[in-house]
Amino acid sequence: MKVRMPPAPAPTHDVASDGSLCLPFVRDLGVSGASISVVGFGGRQSSICSSGAFAARADALQFDLGEGPRWEALSSRTPVLCPDLTGSENTSWPIFLAAARELGVHAVFSFPMLMGAALVGVVDLYSVATVTSDPAFVAQAKLLTGRVASAAVQKALHSAEDHRSDESILAPSLRREVHQATGMIISQLDVSASEAFSRLQGYAFATGATLQDVAHKVVARTIDFARLPD
Repeated sequence: MKVRMPPAPAPTHDVASDGSLCLPFVRDLGVSGASISVVGFGGRQSSICSSGAFAARADALQFDLGEGPRWEALSSRTPVLCPDLTGSENTSWPIFLAAARELGVHAVFSFPMLMGAALVGVVDLYSVATVTSDPAFVAQAKLLTGRVASAAVQKALHSAEDHRSDESILAPSLRREVHQATGMIISQLDVSASEAFSRLQGYAFATGATLQDVAHKVVARTIDFARLPD
């Protein structure tokens, strides 16, 4: 079964043309808009990408109201699928539901963004029409979410104004313990070097630690990525 959607009104289907991380979601899934938020230590959130004005407004609704499928996805660490808001009577986030309908959002999907065991953010998808979502739609959305996780964290780290900016991908190649920890994670998880480093970086971001501190604990064997809880 394919995703079936009526044509979306042109004014609300605008997509950023700057190589946005959100673009693949709009292009491949046929939704009207997408936004990506990262969440760091202590639950601090930052929206790093919106496909256009429509998605940015919908994203701001969830953030400002403190309720909506994004928050549920972050709490449950599982996708939250709302293919038809027009007939929904969800009592978990009634204020968002009413505000989203007023904005013209008829469907919303929230996918937690994970790097290994670390929860690093969420991808929200919005549509101006109801969406018939099937397992293929969900699988593709999960695949795209996994693909952007590392880049989203790197973007957040680069834009941060605290010490974690210094732990971005610009410097760790010069640090011996980071190399050693990456090698150990490769062995623990049987993954590539780039994936191992992404896991290391994601864990540091999610826990509020520096990359160097996490690497030191991996080398000291006080953190084993193969034994982290799901």
